[in-house]
Amino acid sequence: MAGVNLNEESARILATNSELVGTHIRSCKDEAFLHPGLLHRRILETAKKFGVSEIPMEAVNFISHATQSRLRTVLEKVSSIAQHRMDGGKDEEWYEQSADVRSQLKFFEQLERIEKQRKDEQEREILLKAAKSRSRQEDPEQARLKQKAKEMQQHEMSLVRQRDANLTALAAIGPRKKRKMDSPGATPLGTEVSGSSVGSPGASSSPSTSSQRQRQRITRVNLRDFIFYMEQERETAHSLLLYRALLK
Repeated sequence: MAGVNLNEESARILATNSELVGTHIRSCKDEAFLHPGLLHRRILETAKKFGVSEIPMEAVNFISHATQSRLRTVLEKVSSIAQHRMDGGKDEEWYEQSADVRSQLKFFEQLERIEKQRKDEQEREILLKAAKSRSRQEDPEQARLKQKAKEMQQHEMSLVRQRDANLTALAAIGPRKKRKMDSPGATPLGTEVSGSSVGSPGASSSPSTSSQRQRQRITRVNLRDFIFYMEQERETAHSLLLYRALLK
């Protein structure tokens, strides 16, 4: 008809769309992310405050899908923030560390520890002087210092005895022996090897190692990541939610 060969055209169509031949295309059921009944009731409660008495179910489905999309976007951004926090850019040659807060905090903790040790030494010297005093007329403060010095000496002696007991127990146990690693083909004594496992290529890899290989990396997100995300977003940078999160 009109100079068109139907056999050639059908063969050409089958050749170009061969991957679609025999497939069935059907629409999937629209599944709501949130419970439609509860969401509809919640929307009606809010809409009645503005004089709206009827909300169609299509609007409820749209709000449910919008909530799902918004939540997915938030989780993706917060997850990328958490991954960036864990990586830290230490292995990147184009980044240079400008500050080391962890080392600064350790330095201040060390200063506090030295100051506390110095005060303890001063208090110890005062107590030892009070314990060595031989005055006949002792005031209540002097008696209290002597009693405290006696308790301190008893506490130090108990710590020394406990440390000596621990060292004696460790010496009796002896040094820890490292377990010898078995060779890949060797089996420990007293164990049986089934015939199906011998010689099979998958016998050397245990199920635990295969499960560890298939295990995906878990990204842990904390409150600090959410706070950083809300500070960067224009909608939440000055919100009450961010203020409450900063108070926690």
